[in-house]
Formats: sequence, structure tokens, C-alpha cells
Amino acid sequence: MTENIENNEEIVVAPVEMTAGEMLRNARTTGRRKREIPTIAKQLCIREEFLDALENCNYSVIPELVYVLGFARNYAMELGLNPDEIVEKIKKEMGVVGDCAVDDADVSACAMPSIKEESWLKVYFVKVYQFVYQNWKWFLGGILLIAVVLTIIFWPQTEEVAPQVQPQVVPVEDVSAEPQYRLEVRERFGTGNRENANIIIQANADTGDAGSWIEVKDARGRTEISRVLMPGDVYYVPVGKGYKATFGNAGGVDIWVDGQLAPTVGAVHTKKANVILSPDSLMGKKSK
Repeated sequence: MTENIENNEEIVVAPVEMTAGEMLRNARTTGRRKREIPTIAKQLCIREEFLDALENCNYSVIPELVYVLGFARNYAMELGLNPDEIVEKIKKEMGVVGDCAVDDADVSACAMPSIKEESWLKVYFVKVYQFVYQNWKWFLGGILLIAVVLTIIFWPQTEEVAPQVQPQVVPVEDVSAEPQYRLEVRERFGTGNRENANIIIQANADTGDAGSWIEVKDARGRTEISRVLMPGDVYYVPVGKGYKATFGNAGGVDIWVDGQLAPTVGAVHTKKANVILSPDSLMGKKSK
């Protein structure tokens, strides 16, 4: 910028020095990289009104001198200007020279100190604020991680109480209702009928190693069991009428009726079919 000065009828064109704000605005709005204040504000993490105040030399909008000069320095570097030159211009525009204001000799020696003499804590506060603002997600994650670790470390430890082991109760087989078998019971079949059965068949020693084959059918001819009973095996006959049995070795089985041993239904190694499985028939009683 220039201005005309009349000097003894001669016009001298003298350059007019730009303010710091004009330099900032000019750098932002001219050249190839024209940029908007909102874009730069987000990148620098500086409020838009503060950047606008710097360009308009309205420094009173920014709370303290340290922030004015700190924001101006960062803004100048972002725009490719000399930050020291911008800072010195602003200091002159605000009347700051060294440690004291030029136009106020009564100011307490450091009323408006330069950025280099300003409290280093304030200077670094600005930088730290900007850094934290740009990386707030990482800081939040770090704080949460620290909180979790401290919680784990200082969480009150409770003594583990050993679970009381209940003594294992082994069910005792109820043999009170069982007859006094001639052989020790080897395996049981038809156990679903055990509680109510009044007829129990057991393979005896006369079956030999081959065992004794039995088949029991109900009144409709449906098979309840069809298998070889080995010596000691028992079968509980369902309660009801119409059950009939076929024995491959009639003398190789003992039939117990209400706890009493019934007469044999046939000779050893003799097949016997259609044996009526009723207490009266097996005990030799005539039905009335």
C-alpha cells in the first residue's frame, strides 16, 4: 500500500506498512491456496472468532496477551508467514515493548509482557490445550484404560470361601421287597415294573453258560421282553392280566410270586410256551 505525500510541490509515493491482521488476511485469501477461516480453525483447534479477531486487529476479543501472541504465531506458521514478524507487529500495535506498555509508565512493570517473558506455564498451556484437543480420542482411551487398571489393582479382595462339599449319598438299594434269590443278582431288566411287580423271573444255574431265553407278551401279543437271561439276571413282570411267557429252557428259570418260589414250569432244556404269568396259575391254584 502506498500514499501520496505533497513535499514542496513534489508528490512522493511512500509505502504504507501493512498491519499484522492485513498480512494474515492477505496470506489466507490470495495466491493458489485460498482458504476459509472455518477450515483453518478446525485444523489449528482455534476458535473461528479468535482468528477473525487477529485478522481485524481486534485483540480485545482474545482474553489474554499470551493467547493473542500464541494464536498469532500458530496462524502465521500455518499461512507460511514469519511468525516472529507477526508477533512483533502485534506487540507494537498493542503498545507492548519489552516488559511494559509504551503509553502507560505506571503499569506495574510487567502489565503486558512479551511472549518470551510471559509465564512459561501459560505458553505451554496453550500448546498442551491444542494438542489434547486434536488427540482427544487417544486421551479419553488412555484415561479409561488407567481407570480400569486402578480399579483392578485397588478393588477390595474378598477371600474365596471354599464351597462346602456335600457328602455323596450313595442310595442304598431297597431289597426288603425282593425275594431271597438263590443266586446273586447279576443284571436287572424291566426295572420300570420293579416297585409293583409281584412276579419276578430269575435265570438259575441250570441254564449254564448259554443262559435261558425268555419271551413275555401282553394280552394283545405285544412283546415286553425277548432276550437271553444269564445266571443271576432277573426280569420284573408287569402287573396285569393276560401276560404269557415262553421259555427256551423251562427248568433254567426260577419264578418268584409275592416273594415265594413257585413250582418249576418245565424240565431243564425243555421249551415251554404260553405260560400264564398270574400268581394263581404259577402257584398251582385254581381260579375261582
